[in-house]
Amino acid sequence: MYDVIIIGAGQAGLAVGYYLSQRNKSFIILERNASVGDSWVQRYDSLHLFTPRRYNSLPGFDFPGKLDGFPSKDEAALYLKAYTKEFNLPVRTSEHVLSISRENGGFQVNLTSEQLFAHQVVIATGPFQEPAIPQFASSLPEVVNQMHSSEYRNASQLHDGSVLVVGAGNSGAQIACELTATHDVHLAASKSISQLPLTLLGRSIFWYFDKAGLMKAHKSTAVGKWLRKKPEYVYGNELRNRIRENKIIVHPRAVRADGKRITFSDQRSIEVSNVIWATGFKRNDAWIRIPGAFDSDGQIRHTDGVSSVQGLYYIGMQWQTSRGSSLLGWVKIDAQKIADKICEATEQA
Repeated sequence: MYDVIIIGAGQAGLAVGYYLSQRNKSFIILERNASVGDSWVQRYDSLHLFTPRRYNSLPGFDFPGKLDGFPSKDEAALYLKAYTKEFNLPVRTSEHVLSISRENGGFQVNLTSEQLFAHQVVIATGPFQEPAIPQFASSLPEVVNQMHSSEYRNASQLHDGSVLVVGAGNSGAQIACELTATHDVHLAASKSISQLPLTLLGRSIFWYFDKAGLMKAHKSTAVGKWLRKKPEYVYGNELRNRIRENKIIVHPRAVRADGKRITFSDQRSIEVSNVIWATGFKRNDAWIRIPGAFDSDGQIRHTDGVSSVQGLYYIGMQWQTSRGSSLLGWVKIDAQKIADKICEATEQA
């Protein structure tokens, strides 16, 4: 039996693993993908992080390269592989966790081929689990080429003709901008698009956020509550420039599909050849079969990542404790706290 099983070998799971390794805990990290970093590799080809390298390091190991440069998704994947090797973290890849349940005061983790047991479990499966696609997408005919942003790699996947990107977050904005080189591009935004530059007066915008304490402010503080009311920003000036150049036509929320036509909330419509659903993700926690783990609405019950179920923890969730909780450069703060809780529980047992 392990002291701890960590489910997920992304940045959050690896960071917890680092701290547990420093304390000589017996643990294993289970990763569904074939390689560490695949969750980054599988994103669209042109993806770059909007945080510079100086803000992308996990504990004990700096992100390589020019500190003020913005790394590609492939660099992020290579960094996670190197991190795993640097600290000899015990990761098992291609392991599909079917379910987790209580067993004799500990936990049973059911894999495809075997069962593992641990006193404590950390769920580090991240915020990007299942694509969230509007129901009316099924009304589009097969002649319209549609895909979720998680399936998009580059423009070669698209048909000739116009493309509608639904969702104006950072992924939707980046994809829409790159497609202006090859297609007529429309962008559907459910809310007004809030944009911030990547740099200001020669410094990353995140330098200002970090110095002001915005990335670490706890969600229960006045600053944290204020931040949570703010919109999600699109970083960089490219989207604003493409809109000004009329290379991207912005529409309000997409509400229905009739044949090849998409109708928006202002009742205007356009005919499309391609649709990319940059509409985010939803959690799928059906495999967590533990009484007391969820509230009456089916939401995870936790306080700062510590479950109401003794011995169960979460890491890497959006706003787990702060704005930085799910980001590469700040997840270590929550990871250390979770590792501390695990060690405290072990000492008290």
